[in-house]
Amino acid sequence: MLPPPERSGGLLVIIPCGIKKIWDKDPDAGPTAAAKAYIGPPFVVNRAYAEQADGDWVVLSAKYGFLRPTDIVLGPYNTTFKRKSSNSIGIAALREQVERMGLDGYDEVVGLGGTEYREAIAAAFAGTHPRVSFPFANLPIGIAMGRIKRATAQ
Repeated sequence: MLPPPERSGGLLVIIPCGIKKIWDKDPDAGPTAAAKAYIGPPFVVNRAYAEQADGDWVVLSAKYGFLRPTDIVLGPYNTTFKRKSSNSIGIAALREQVERMGLDGYDEVVGLGGTEYREAIAAAFAGTHPRVSFPFANLPIGIAMGRIKRATAQ
């Protein structure tokens, strides 16, 4: 997992995984790094935003929790925070990851994604040091994606 940030404080961007995965396009892809495992347009736009930000980034997977871009996703899955029946990772496990991975050592955390992902991020970081914000919250996905694209183009 991510080591604690090398510098004191800093920025962490958290992006949601996404429903479309590399195995939808290439069923024989095998285990794949998180940065390349998710291939849907929202993930691609969010990843570009995160990569351009002056900080670090992780993926929030409803199955695995927080993943570094280089962490390996073994294969296809269909887990989401939107459906409780999909057995998503619990908040207690996310909180443990925040501590173990040193994610609570950042000054600022920017969360991207829909309501369920924002709620999971907020709960995972509740009571920790970083200031957590959701700059594109409460926007329809098309408008949010357009604003993220514009922010990335600057």
